[in-house]
Order: sequence, then structure tokens, then C-alpha cells
Amino acid sequence: MDNNVVDIVTNLATPIVDAHKFELVDVEFVQEAKSWYLRLYIDKPGGITINECALVSDEVGEKLDELDPDPIPQAYFLEVSSPGAERPLKKEQDYERALNHYIHVSLYQKLDGEKAYEGTMTDLTPDELTLKVNLKGRIKTLTIPREKIAKARLAIKF
Repeated sequence: MDNNVVDIVTNLATPIVDAHKFELVDVEFVQEAKSWYLRLYIDKPGGITINECALVSDEVGEKLDELDPDPIPQAYFLEVSSPGAERPLKKEQDYERALNHYIHVSLYQKLDGEKAYEGTMTDLTPDELTLKVNLKGRIKTLTIPREKIAKARLAIKF
């Protein structure tokens, strides 16, 4: 059911977000403790404002209220926010924009003894990405098959 809610909300929210020239980065429907949360992450070049999040929240909320039957029968909180500085990389366009940026990659299984890496993505193909990583003071170039990537996001370099 959760994936169905995400699909329905994505289809409902995309034209609203597009009309404002924003990008719908992600939609999630999750239970935390005893409460359900429907979260939409939106962005635009230069970042999204709190007023823009409120605008999208109001419009999406109105459209959701109009749906019959209600795709979300339980009570939930609707949250619309920016994906933040460590924005997830989900779509191909996200990966392309992250080229030459510092990213964090979590893997399904270990590669060279590690399940997670951070580094600058220096190359991207449909099948793999290349990271320049600092491993114990040594710069190493690592090629990661994309099917091994569980999650990827922008990262802040300290």
C-alpha cells in the first residue's frame, strides 16, 4: 500500500510542482512511532523557501482532499520541505547534476572491503560511476557498478 500511496501522490503533486517551476525530488510515506508522514521534497535552482513549501503543501493538500476514494485512509501529517544540503540522488538527472561534486554512496555489498564511500564523482556512465576518494591520506580512484548502489546523496566535505 505504501508504494501505491507514493505513486498516487507523485502523480498528483508533479503537475502542481511543475506549474511553479519547482522540482519534485522525492515522495515518501512512512510510519514513525505511531504516526504516519507523507513527505514531499521539492527544490529549485538557488534553493526553495519556506513560503514555497507552504504553497505546495496547501495545493497538494487540497487535491488530496478531493480524491474519492481517499488513497490514505489513516491519519497522517503532510510535510513539504527542501531535500537539504545532502540531497538524495534518485533520478538520472540527480546523478548528472552531482558530477564533479562530493557525494556519499552506500552499497548493497562490500566493495574493496567497505560498504560506503565518500568522494568526488569524476565520471558517470549508465553502468558505473567513478569516485575520487581519500582513503587514509591516499587519493584513490574507485569505479562503482551502479547496480551495487543502495543509496547515494550529496555530501558535505569536512
